[in-house]
Formats: sequence, C-alpha cells, structure tokens
Amino acid sequence: MRGAVLAAVVLSSSVAGAKLSPGELPQTRARPLFTSLFQRDMAVLAGAIAANDASEAQRVFFLEQPYLTMKARQIADPALDYRDRLVALYRLDLSAYHQALYAHAHTTYLYARADAALARWIPPGACENAVGYWHEPGVRLVFRRNGVVESVAVDSLISWRGVWYVVHLGPNPRPRNVGTVDGFAKGPGTPGPGGGC
Repeated sequence: MRGAVLAAVVLSSSVAGAKLSPGELPQTRARPLFTSLFQRDMAVLAGAIAANDASEAQRVFFLEQPYLTMKARQIADPALDYRDRLVALYRLDLSAYHQALYAHAHTTYLYARADAALARWIPPGACENAVGYWHEPGVRLVFRRNGVVESVAVDSLISWRGVWYVVHLGPNPRPRNVGTVDGFAKGPGTPGPGGGC
C-alpha cells in the first residue's frame, strides 16, 4: 500500500520531465491516519526487528531530504545529525529490540497500538524545525513471546505528506548513545504518554 501511494505521487509529480520522490516534494498538513497502511508499516518494522535488518527498517524511517529541509538553518549540520545521530541510534536500537524480544525466545509479532488523540501538529519554528509536521508518541508494538503477550514502545513517529515515519525507535533523549528498548511492558501496554515533538 505504501509503495502504491508513493508510486502514485511520483508518477503525478514532475518538473521538466524529472520524476520526484516524496522526499523531494513539499510538506502538507495532511493528517496521517492509523489505518491498514500504518499497520503494514509497523509490521515492516517488526519484521526488521525480528531479522535485525537495518536496511529493511530503513524503509519506514523518516526520509533524509525532508529532515534536511526541516532542520535547515535550525542546527549546524543536518546531514551529519541525520546520519550520525538519528540513523546511528535507530540501528543501535534495532539490535537492542531484537536482542530483548528474540534472544532465546519464540516470538511472534501481533499488531501495533496507537492513540490517535495523541497526534498533534508541531508548527514551524518549534523543536528546532523549520517545517511543521504531525507527531505521534509512544506507539506500542505488541508481541507474543514464549506464550506471553508483551509490548515495546516506538518513541516517536512524525509525518511527511500524510504518511507516518519512525524518527526515534528507542527513547529520545537518552543519557548515553547506546541501543535502548523503550517502554517494555507485560500485556499490550498503553500508547503514549502524550507530548514531545
């Protein structure tokens, strides 16, 4: 579904015959929904956690070009920050989630839980961002591990053109730059808490 939506955008958007990817198109105020597309993307993330596959996890991670646009003139080196902080921590967290959920365990991913009421628009100028976006905190990934239902949090999702992307898997900020599992709980857990950006 994500591929079909993005393909439609690419096919309908061109400048002098050059096709544009979603990351090259301007942000919109379109509010992302928690529909089958969201569930499929969270299943991609869960599959990447199961396989400890960073390239697969990158499919649902926030796009680089929008990040550079959002951070332009807001921080010193957005490209370096994207690569050495956001992506680096995402990969460390992916391994930590894999270890916590799959080491010495029979684990099955079940579904994702989100609270749509927690989504809020972060306006331009807030949180060191030049462009606004929707933010969703504390989505829950629910698993059955060794027969017991457990869950972990995805710290932050943000939007680009009406699609949710992971921007922080583990907690942000954190005291040390090590892979960290956010919000491990018995049962499906409760999405949130609200706030953040």
